[in-house]
Amino acid sequence: MTSITLKLPQSIQRHLQEMAAQDGVAVDQFVASAVTEKIAAITAETYLRQRAERADPAALAAVLDRVPVRTPVAGDE
Repeated sequence: MTSITLKLPQSIQRHLQEMAAQDGVAVDQFVASAVTEKIAAITAETYLRQRAERADPAALAAVLDRVPVRTPVAGDE
């Protein structure tokens, strides 16, 4: 495991300690979890952007054109 030194404003550190306590975990575990969530969010966004760049709007339109026009089922309007 790696250690890092992190400089935070006191107000952020206070909130960090409060949030970790509310979550019932140590501050370092809370920070590791928060960083992991951020990495996952950025990774997912990057993946989705790359997939979107490969999208073929004409192929999507062709698929949607095959969907029959129907009246919505009650409750789905």
